Amino acid sequence: MPANLPTPICRKLEKAARTAAKASYSPYSKFRVGAAVLTGSGRIYSGTNVENASYGLCNCAERTAIFTAIAAGERTVKAVAVYTPTKLATSPCGACRQVINEFGPTALVISVCNSASRSETTLDRLLPAAFGPKDLKRRKKS
Repeated sequence: MPANLPTPICRKLEKAARTAAKASYSPYSKFRVGAAVLTGSGRIYSGTNVENASYGLCNCAERTAIFTAIAAGERTVKAVAVYTPTKLATSPCGACRQVINEFGPTALVISVCNSASRSETTLDRLLPAAFGPKDLKRRKKS
């Protein structure tokens, strides 16, 4: 997958991520995060972070968006946009990187925030030498 997408699609993803953050359930951290994923079918799915009083059971916006896409029958992630309420763009956490890898090992990852700061990279750059489905297939052949 190319490392860039047409500007209108990028803007649509970013807008969906910003909009999703408004629905955040973050009563503990007050850190409203939104994400949107572009899937292989061309559809965009969004998600937000959902916190829980038992902190280990929280779910990040990126994973919520991906799980929503998967529940709708999608199996490929081409791009992910993440919005954080910060001055500098923030990239996905390790757990989210691993989930993105499952469905889009070379997906474009766009991070935006409350300023002009932004980041565009690919998942394979954020998570080099990632463990994924290919490793399990290799094991079965051994």
